[in-house]
This record gives sequence, structure tokens and C-alpha cells, in this order.
Amino acid sequence: MASLNKVLLLGNLTRDPELRYTASGTAICEFGLATNRRIPTASGEAREETCFVDVVVYGKRGEAFQKYFTKGKPAFIEGRLEFRQWETPEGQKRNKLRVVAEDWQFVGPAGGGGGRGGAGSKAAAPAASRAGEEQPVEEDAARSIEEGGEEDTPF
Repeated sequence: MASLNKVLLLGNLTRDPELRYTASGTAICEFGLATNRRIPTASGEAREETCFVDVVVYGKRGEAFQKYFTKGKPAFIEGRLEFRQWETPEGQKRNKLRVVAEDWQFVGPAGGGGGRGGAGSKAAAPAASRAGEEQPVEEDAARSIEEGGEEDTPF
């Protein structure tokens, strides 16, 4: 039987991305993302439900993400779920479900971006915009990010 582990998230960062490196030099960028959902109540009014998600981005994509994102900025994340288990020094068993981002995009107005942060072969995802609206694509900036360039970007 086939299986699929794919996650698409559009939300705002709940904290500044934290960047660290493994002993072998691999970048690890961790941050929180909040997504909102409107749910109609029995009275016909809508209430908002927020889901908080821990996200990790590895390698050059993680370094670029940390460079351009801060708390409160919107981001579109594409990735997979990862379940981790460990034991504390006191012997307590712990577990955590998080998203491993494999690709990301800037979303929102020009101040929020519009370029691509991942593999870069696709254009900005229409899912990140409302139907009929187009998001600007800053391909030169995205290419610079992917190639590790230090050039200033227009956002």
C-alpha cells in the first residue's frame, strides 16, 4: 500500500528563527509557525482557531530562511511530518511531532517577499495567494539566496 507524508502550511512566525550548526557543519534552522482557521459557531458567528507548529529547515535553505524571516512575518512552508522520541536525563520519555521544511516561499506584499526559497525550479505557488491574485516572484533574489550570494535583496 502506498503512503504519503506531505504538509503545506501558510502562517506567521511565532518567534525569530534560531540557527545552529551540527558538528559536521550542517545548518539547522528552527522556528514556530501559527496558522489560523475560521470555524462557524452554532449561532452563525465565526470563531478563530490557531494551530502552533514547530518547523525545522536544514542546510542552505535554513541559513537563507533565518536571514530573511523574523517573528510575525508570513511564510509558506512545504515539507513533511517527523515524529521524534527521546528520554530525558531523569528517565522520562518524551516525544514531539514537527514539520521538516523541504521548501519555503515568501508571501504577502513586496515587504514580505514573493521569491522562492527552496529548489527554485517552480514559480511561486498559487496556493499562497487568493484566487485571481498573483504574487510577485523575485527570482533574482531567490537565485541569489540559493547560490549563497550576499547581495542585498529588494525586500
